[in-house]
Parts: sequence; C-alpha cells; structure tokens
Amino acid sequence: MSASLTFFWGPMDCGKSTLALQMDHNHARQGRRGLVLTRLDRSGQPQVTTRIGLAAKAVEVWPDLDLVELVRRQPAPIDYLICDEACFYTVAQIEQLADLVDESGVDVYAFGLASDFRSELFPASKRLFELADRTHRLQVEVLCWCGRPGRLNARVVGGTVVREGEQIVVGDTAADSDDVHYQVLCRRHYRGGQLHG
Repeated sequence: MSASLTFFWGPMDCGKSTLALQMDHNHARQGRRGLVLTRLDRSGQPQVTTRIGLAAKAVEVWPDLDLVELVRRQPAPIDYLICDEACFYTVAQIEQLADLVDESGVDVYAFGLASDFRSELFPASKRLFELADRTHRLQVEVLCWCGRPGRLNARVVGGTVVREGEQIVVGDTAADSDDVHYQVLCRRHYRGGQLHG
C-alpha cells in the first residue's frame, strides 16, 4: 500500500490531539517507527497535550525546520509522522510533508484547525486541503453555548470577541482570566460576537 497524506481538521475541542496520540499509539504497537511533531502546543512545551489529560513528547516544528532533513537524520527509517497543530506550520513545511509521502513513502497524518479567529483559512491548512490525499472533518460533537454545533473559533480578550490582530496567538479555551482565550461558537453567535445568552 502506498503512503498518503491525510488531514484531520475541525474546531477546537473536537479531539484532534487525542486522535493524533491514539494514532501514534496504534502505529507504534504494530512495530512502525514514527515521529510526533507539533507547533505551539497549548502547554508551551515540545509536546502534544489534550484537554482530557493525555500528553506525549514531540518535536517542535520551528518555522525554519526542514522536515525532509529531520526525517533523513533519524537513526532508523521513519514509517509515519504525526503532525499536530499543522495549521501553524509554514506552507513550505506542508510541501515538505507531501515530498516525504511521494518520495520517501512516509505516511503523514496532519491534525489542525482549518480557520483562524477571523474565520479565514490558515495558509498551511489551505495547502493541506489542496495537497492531501484525504481530508476528514472530525465528528466529535462540539457545541456552542446555545446548543447548536460549534463551527468557528472566536478569540476572546477581556470578555469580548475580537476580529483583528496577529493570526496566531496561543491560548486555550479556559476563560478564567482576562488574557486571550478561545471559544467555539456556532456561525450565528460567532458573527454576532455573542459569548453567552
């Protein structure tokens, strides 16, 4: 079976990082050699963490990291990559992932958000949609505060939905401070900036 590039996407809280760690576990159990990669994990550390308490060490994907060279430098051949927070990778790194699939037979499983807090595609996610052999919207149900399906990631600062600023600002979903955090909303409440009833 030939290698493939697969992109798993969805809003925050839909289980992307949990699935990433489960896939790594399943592949490793079958004797496959892989690497877990991430960019800007919510923990601030080079690891993949989940909101349900799972965590694993990972390689931090800095913007200047050449992923093809990373794989080539490994002491044994790599069978697969788990790429969490792939929406934060550079477009050049997404191209490198495609090269690893096509030229080295490495399976790549990328996980990330499709769109940012402005509801615009991340450049890396856009490229993944264009290049991936398969894309899967994750089906774990995420709800807006109103009970409708949560589809969009709102950036909240000081209790208000903001529409301007840097595309990438790391935050979590905990609203216990005035710092930046994110809240998944339905389209109606995202567009209206309404955080609660």
